[in-house]
Amino acid sequence: MTPRPRTPLVHWTGVLPVAAVVLLALIWGRSLPSALVGTASLFLAAAVLAAVHHAEVIAHRVGEPFGSLVLAVAVTIIEVALIVTLMVDGGEKSAGLARDTVFAAVMITCNGIVGLCLLVGALKRRVAVFNAEGTGAELASVATLAGLSLVLPSFTTTTPGPQFSGPQLVFAASAALALYGLFVTTQTIRHRDYFLPLTTAGEVIDSEDHADPPTLRAALGSLGLLVLALVAVVGLAKAVSPTIESGVAAAGLPSSVVGVVIALLVLLPETIAAVRAARRDRIQTSINLGLGSAMASIGLTIPAVALATIWLKGPLVLGLGASHMVLLALTVVVGTLTVVPGRATVLQGSVHLTLLAAYLVLAVSP
Repeated sequence: MTPRPRTPLVHWTGVLPVAAVVLLALIWGRSLPSALVGTASLFLAAAVLAAVHHAEVIAHRVGEPFGSLVLAVAVTIIEVALIVTLMVDGGEKSAGLARDTVFAAVMITCNGIVGLCLLVGALKRRVAVFNAEGTGAELASVATLAGLSLVLPSFTTTTPGPQFSGPQLVFAASAALALYGLFVTTQTIRHRDYFLPLTTAGEVIDSEDHADPPTLRAALGSLGLLVLALVAVVGLAKAVSPTIESGVAAAGLPSSVVGVVIALLVLLPETIAAVRAARRDRIQTSINLGLGSAMASIGLTIPAVALATIWLKGPLVLGLGASHMVLLALTVVVGTLTVVPGRATVLQGSVHLTLLAAYLVLAVSP
């Protein structure tokens, strides 16, 4: 991902993350009137754009797939903090928030981000090319973690309802964390070449030769501003979440829609970065962002909420309903058929986007 080299920190991308954090500090814990909700939303959108810029600066400095990993992990860690905070504040009514948000993240990344990027890449070059070996490993990891964490709880019998018993939750959390750690090792060390972008002829692109990488000082400055921007994104999302929740309730929509909205807000930086990579024919980078975010969302959220159950009151509901299991199964099957050839057309991208649309429709009207 190639930014404009040596962007000064006094640029708007340097000022707005700081301003957004200041605004967050001023409004934290307060009931917001409509005017402040609108202001917070504007700063949230600006923080998203700033986060994308700084993630691209870092990615250009460290190269792929490290750049995609930085953004995915940074966003997910703060997303986890947001989920746990909302669960602490929400009591029993938020028992399914972690499940709803994680599943929304899986559907948005595996179908929304991946589908949109395949569509953009195929429209530009007729065929979007990516590495089937690396992408297949990512998809297999996502499918395994989603099955263990979100499907299996609906079929266990030790504890009533779609939830794990204590030992089962410990196993699921340990497996998620271990598999995510192994995935990161595979992606960045043992088989890094599987996760690098390809040309349309199938040749690996190991460097960007049309722009000088930023200096170490610029990259470190962008890292700090990326953290600030992501804190602002998640914090402002939480600040406006009461308005979102009241709007969802007033519209008569299911409470699970709140998890969908949270996931959409938090995944905005990755979505924008992935589409921009696809426009530069870096489809593998886009897929790394999409599936890597799904992996991070499950691999970090499930262990975090499992640990949080020590002090959280009420049950932790993780099991999906029947309709969502069908959508997850379709996503895995369609994803497998997309990955195997290592090439995708407009049709494959459109199929993934259709699955996302079906999920959003069922979220609003179960």
